[in-house]
Amino acid sequence: METEIYGSPSFAYVDAKLDPGETIICESDAMSTMAAELDLKAKFNGGFFSGLCKKFLGGEFLFVNEYTNNTDYPLGITLTQSTPGDITAYEVGAGQSICLQPGAYICSTPEVKLKVRWAGLVSGISREGFFKLKAQGPGTVWFGSYGGLVEKEIDGEYIVDTSHLVAYEPQMKLKLQLAGGIFSSFFGGEGLVTRVEGTGKIWIQTRSISGLAGWINPRLY
Repeated sequence: METEIYGSPSFAYVDAKLDPGETIICESDAMSTMAAELDLKAKFNGGFFSGLCKKFLGGEFLFVNEYTNNTDYPLGITLTQSTPGDITAYEVGAGQSICLQPGAYICSTPEVKLKVRWAGLVSGISREGFFKLKAQGPGTVWFGSYGGLVEKEIDGEYIVDTSHLVAYEPQMKLKLQLAGGIFSSFFGGEGLVTRVEGTGKIWIQTRSISGLAGWINPRLY
């Protein structure tokens, strides 16, 4: 399978070319264009009960789409996300995994297993979701952000504002804290932030949907 990401960082999309016999798994609304000869099969996202968990707990769709090339020549498909922003591909090794916040997952190779896991009270209170999607390898996962997508290598501690953490390696620990003192945190507009601890990678989005909603709502009245 040959893939390229175009349109970064504002309007990224994945252009994939499936060789004969190859399959790609996608969120149910991820496809924007595809070759007419590709075969589409909708199925529960990991089975009926697993799909329900991913939808209501993990912020994902109940169904995923499976696109397969059953011809004897390459076929193309274009995949994207519902919000404007960037997309990245992550290679997950055998026995390894990556944690994705609700709504970040776009597509993956068929070997990747998707599971919903409890993310903790810290993640929920910081508006990152009480549950996380865990993608386990081997295979490739594509995920996206609202706005630009910044990859950070952490060795120690790092502060991320709420609603900006997109993905992180599973060994990273999340803690909730005030941005500063009580007065500075609340009157300075920052409030609560997430402290990420450990050694590994995290991915941060430069914008947040909640921030956009907070900017728009006062202007609607």
